[in-house]
Amino acid sequence: MSWIVYTDGGAAPSNPGPAAWGAVIIAPDKVVSHHNGFIGHGTNQIAELTAAIEGLLLIPADSKVELVSDSQYVLKGLTEWRSGWERNGMRNSKKELVANLELWKRLYHVADARKVATRWIKGHSGDKYNEQADVLVGEAIALARRNAA
Repeated sequence: MSWIVYTDGGAAPSNPGPAAWGAVIIAPDKVVSHHNGFIGHGTNQIAELTAAIEGLLLIPADSKVELVSDSQYVLKGLTEWRSGWERNGMRNSKKELVANLELWKRLYHVADARKVATRWIKGHSGDKYNEQADVLVGEAIALARRNAA
């Protein structure tokens, strides 16, 4: 039995701008829970990374978990790009430090404590849980804006 976590992050109404994350967790017993949080001023990439970190932190360590995201940035950073970045001292192909380095380090630490598989899903394509994660992002931003007013 394993967990599934759908994550999304975003900045709105501008990028960069007010940023938040959302996660829909499906437990092995099929119980679904919703989580979100406001980050503050940030970019879509920061919000997507934060969503993956926060979503995975909701899963017990050593558990099998499928991380589902519409962010190829997050998923490729966890899979395709990681070994090259680490081999090159966390530098990209331009020999520059990877953007959002501290978030990547945190994501790797959290992911390494779990047995993570990844799956990309096209955003806004009608997937129930991906859409719910997106709504959670908007709700967190809206709540923060109301509280600031």
